[in-house]
Amino acid sequence: MTTTNGEPLMAAMKPRTGDGPLEVTKEGRGIVMRVPLEGGGRLVVELNATEASELGEALQAVVG
Repeated sequence: MTTTNGEPLMAAMKPRTGDGPLEVTKEGRGIVMRVPLEGGGRLVVELNATEASELGEALQAVVG
């Protein structure tokens, strides 16, 4: 496929940014946390219920 001036069409490029919310979802027996990163992209971590609980306690200890 080409444009009216004969140049080939290109797919739109989406920038990979970390903009977006922190997401936590239950997938199967695991809990998946997606954390946006400052330089772009996302950190994806899969946890079990015990690990998620321990992470929550550790974060609460830091932020009060």
